[in-house]
Amino acid sequence: MTLFNINRAIAGVTAAMSFSFVAFAPMPAAAVDIQEVTSPGGIKALLVEDHSNPLIAMKFAFKGGGSTQDPDGKEGTANLLTGLLDEGAGEIGSADFQRKLDDLGVSMSFDASYDNFTGSFRTITEFEDEAFDLLSLALSDPRFDEEPVSRIRGQIATGIIADRNDPGEIASEAYRQTVFAGHPYQRPTEGTVESLMTVTADDLEAFRARTFARDNLVVGVVGDITADALGERLDQVFGDLPAEADLQAIAIAEPEMGKDVNVDLAVPQTTIRFALPGVMRDDEEFFAAYLVNHILGGGSFTSRLYEEIREKRGLAYGASSWLATYDHAALIGIATATKAESAAETVELIRAELQRMANEGPRAEELAKAKAYVKGSYAVRNLDSSLAVASTLVGIQLDDLGTDYIDRRQAIIDAVTLDEVKTMAKKLLDVKPTVVTVGPAGA
Repeated sequence: MTLFNINRAIAGVTAAMSFSFVAFAPMPAAAVDIQEVTSPGGIKALLVEDHSNPLIAMKFAFKGGGSTQDPDGKEGTANLLTGLLDEGAGEIGSADFQRKLDDLGVSMSFDASYDNFTGSFRTITEFEDEAFDLLSLALSDPRFDEEPVSRIRGQIATGIIADRNDPGEIASEAYRQTVFAGHPYQRPTEGTVESLMTVTADDLEAFRARTFARDNLVVGVVGDITADALGERLDQVFGDLPAEADLQAIAIAEPEMGKDVNVDLAVPQTTIRFALPGVMRDDEEFFAAYLVNHILGGGSFTSRLYEEIREKRGLAYGASSWLATYDHAALIGIATATKAESAAETVELIRAELQRMANEGPRAEELAKAKAYVKGSYAVRNLDSSLAVASTLVGIQLDDLGTDYIDRRQAIIDAVTLDEVKTMAKKLLDVKPTVVTVGPAGA
């Protein structure tokens, strides 16, 4: 998935079975009873037991094992690997492996971000023995046979070629190249057609062996399984992995500010991206920045950017912002698209709103509404299904938030003051942003 492409915002995982994997409806934070589990072999996980349905959902991540670990010249290795782990493992070829997943009703998928390599797994308890065996094989003994490697590589390359004419993708590439110049975040996660063609089965196995390990493993599990039983499954699935990952050190990135870049493209609509400083997730002021972004453009129909650009002037269908936090960088991004002849006006409107918010800060009523929304939407977004809860458990561990984070979150948000938000708005928005546009030059 290309970074900063709002046209491909994080997609939900589609269940591969005819029955629902939703283990429970959205629940209050107090209803999430998180257990810390350590397997006999020392593998740790967070567990939420739910015995109302015979289902088990697991989410896991290899921290630091994302596409920043792609070797130079072989960009796209991690992303290619995500499509191949369920294409045969051990003595089971691709077609038979896929058939077994279908017959057992098992859902297994993988993804790679810049920072992490993640996996999702779901099974019904009736077939959990066979299901967990397949997951163990996929992680510890994938085959990388010639046919599936060629097929998946071709699918990715076809997508890359198609994206060459997509203004959103062009903007995303220009954005990365400008904001993260010289850093691994500059590279596309999916690689290039040329780099993909250099990635061999040996390269895929080397990446897997180097990045999949027990010391950078994070696991979250929800469903019809006890702590003792989960401990055995953890050793079954992950016990054969190396004790330690061999990760390349990645430097902290300082996003480039103050750049103005136009990609001249003969299209009727101009795509616009802004970049401003952000705040890292472990910063004590993170939620002040989070609320600033929500008021600016993260609140969709209630945000200032949406109001100024869409509601008052009808210049675009929408305008949004996001607070992006990575292991090695943080920024606030803004995105919109408008008629080419309105591009300059839209850019100036965004600049003016950034400066106004930096100088005056949010109003008290804006902050109150932002807090209410941010608190109230958490359960809907993070606790509405078994897989969503498992993902939240992984996120809590990746960000080292503590098992009581869900219980503490509302109080943390409530404690943010108007003065703190105003100070943060000044800090983040009173800068010259980087602006990337894709459309006719001089429009």
